[in-house]
Amino acid sequence: MTRFCRVDRAGRVLIVTLDRPEVRNALHRAASDELDEIWNTYESDTELRVAILTGSGDKAFSAGYDMKDAGEKSGAAFLAHRHPRGFGALTHRFGMVKPLIAAVNGVAVGGGFELALACDVIVAAEHAEFGFPEPRVGRMAMDGGMHRLVRHVPLKIAMGMLLTGRRITAAEALRIGLVNEVVPLAKLMEAAHAWADEILSGAPLSVHATKEMTLAGLGLPLPEAMSLLTPAARRALDSEDQTEGVQAFRERRPPQWKGR
Repeated sequence: MTRFCRVDRAGRVLIVTLDRPEVRNALHRAASDELDEIWNTYESDTELRVAILTGSGDKAFSAGYDMKDAGEKSGAAFLAHRHPRGFGALTHRFGMVKPLIAAVNGVAVGGGFELALACDVIVAAEHAEFGFPEPRVGRMAMDGGMHRLVRHVPLKIAMGMLLTGRRITAAEALRIGLVNEVVPLAKLMEAAHAWADEILSGAPLSVHATKEMTLAGLGLPLPEAMSLLTPAARRALDSEDQTEGVQAFRERRPPQWKGR
């Protein structure tokens, strides 16, 4: 039983909806604790292969930390109080190899923007906006926002956003390569599921290994990154699915993935 999110399954896809519209889907520690259990289930359930994260309503994906919640801390105590795996138990959840799609249905600011950046694909509604207002309230985007943003867009664009706290539109986010697709709100979940279906067309072990190796190689020189062969990659190359994929290609038929 969930209190702060709605969780649905559509075949092999998990849909997680942040459900605190009264505070624009801002999250407190209890919500992050709940999301931790949800992500643990997603990682361990072999039937689930893709997750979509979105927010309830049409106003906000997430407005970030719920600073009005009585249980929230201020000052340095805020850092000790936050979830060990970060905002939404996701921004510091390193090592998740299953894909995540953010379906941004409105404003994504502060921790909400950090949640979206922690996903692998971002689909945004036309009216969505993104930004880090933390400096305007005496804080910083410390749940990955500063460091992920400079890895997604050119440094000057990132610094312009981080230092001023200004928001950008979905159209601008698409132009600078921050999101993958912008659609009308009514088409948002349809577009997110279309991305999920495309991911599902690939061998799951190959998808996992691709994500793992790509992220592992981000901070390495190109020759070192290209020489990576992670455990997930070895498993994918030695899998039944690898044999099935080659055989299906030769026989001109859709492959039947088993995830082993």
